[in-house]
Amino acid sequence: MSSISHSAGRLAAGAASDIVLKSLKKDREKSIVKLVDFMEKYMDGEQIDLNYEKAREMICDKDKTLNRYINRLIDEVDPHVLKTMALNLGFEAFMHGTKTIRKMREKYQCNVPWLILMDPTSACNLHCTGCWAAEYGNRLNLTLDEMDKVVTQGKELGVYLYMFTGGEPLVRKKDLIKLCEKHNDCAFLSFTNGTLVDEEFCKDMKRVGNLYLAISLEGFEAVNDLRRGNGVFGKVMHAMDLLRENGLVFGTSICYTSKNIETVTNDEFVDLMVEKGCRYALYFHYMPVGNDASVELLPTPEQRVYMKDRVREIRNMSHGKGIFTMDFQNDGEFVGGCIAGGRNYFHINANGDAEPCVFIHYSGANIRTHSLIEILHQPLFMAYHNNQPFNENHLRPCPMLENPEILERMVKETGAKSTDLQSPESASHLCGKCHEYAKKWRPYADRLWSEEHPGCANKNPSECSDKQAVND
Repeated sequence: MSSISHSAGRLAAGAASDIVLKSLKKDREKSIVKLVDFMEKYMDGEQIDLNYEKAREMICDKDKTLNRYINRLIDEVDPHVLKTMALNLGFEAFMHGTKTIRKMREKYQCNVPWLILMDPTSACNLHCTGCWAAEYGNRLNLTLDEMDKVVTQGKELGVYLYMFTGGEPLVRKKDLIKLCEKHNDCAFLSFTNGTLVDEEFCKDMKRVGNLYLAISLEGFEAVNDLRRGNGVFGKVMHAMDLLRENGLVFGTSICYTSKNIETVTNDEFVDLMVEKGCRYALYFHYMPVGNDASVELLPTPEQRVYMKDRVREIRNMSHGKGIFTMDFQNDGEFVGGCIAGGRNYFHINANGDAEPCVFIHYSGANIRTHSLIEILHQPLFMAYHNNQPFNENHLRPCPMLENPEILERMVKETGAKSTDLQSPESASHLCGKCHEYAKKWRPYADRLWSEEHPGCANKNPSECSDKQAVND
């Protein structure tokens, strides 16, 4: 099975998915387990962080959150969307893609990402306070052909997952649908403010089946609309209702700060997301990016410890809330540290500049002048490749936030330039805002790491962590 061809594997995955979708509830768990069996055979020989036997047990145990989560997906999501997600996100991205990018990393001796994040446009229909994306201006766009070229090149490397941010990506929703139509073997996710979701767009999403949304929220109506504008919260709730009624897959994107951290993780807020039909909640630590960024919004060490524990409590698939949560800063131990610089992803802004991270606005290459492989070999990306992980403590993964001296050095040594077209920020200015935060967080992170990973102090991180990512 490990040598099964790509096309044969997709056919087999499709057949297994059909069985699950057609199964009665009494036979459903057995059918789902067969999908796990298929994955174990297909991924034979690949090192991935998945306990297959534990997964089978939890799927079959009706008292476990995972069992309820999967059954809700099958009962509530449109069958075509569900099958397409299983094939494109499950088989192509997680399985075939993981195997392919690992081979490509060996072949090209550089980072090869598992996903690519693009800004279709810098334009937005809102004017949110403190939005880092707004600093690019509102007249920049990637053409449909340019985005198509990125996806075409990416698939040759094994990349089958693409995400969009901006600006507001749904300003370009007709082009996004065209991209989904052409690359119907890929999975696409768009971060969005949600206000441009309407019935027509939901019908398009259902038809293509391979586009998912992550809708921005910062709390309940008063807090959310203070930043995003009056009435936005209500529009988001309406968008979620439309998406749920059409059987589509969506979740939330939440930036947590020192001001809203408890609100966006309390039971009432999480229960609202589950009730509305959200399947995931992607939590992002506030980053002080931009010349006018406020360091007062950085969480305190105590708040960050709370966040780490709370997110894991919510997503626990034995007895959690029934929504998959991810905290990109505190979940570093599950992905071997920093995932940027092409190690697992990189960012292309609306001007075509290839940046190592959506929060690191420096570059030495552009998709209009460089191929993806040329980008991944350019100096700043290779500096990421050669220095990752940036810290043996994966609770301190980022070269900017927790290890600011490293990013400042890499930008200087590689000659990367600021990509901010309105107010260029030097690496020394950006990193200078993080030194005090890094100093305060370090003792907390080191204590937690030593308690949770005893014996790792003198080992390579990849040798001591048993939680490496599927795509690492």
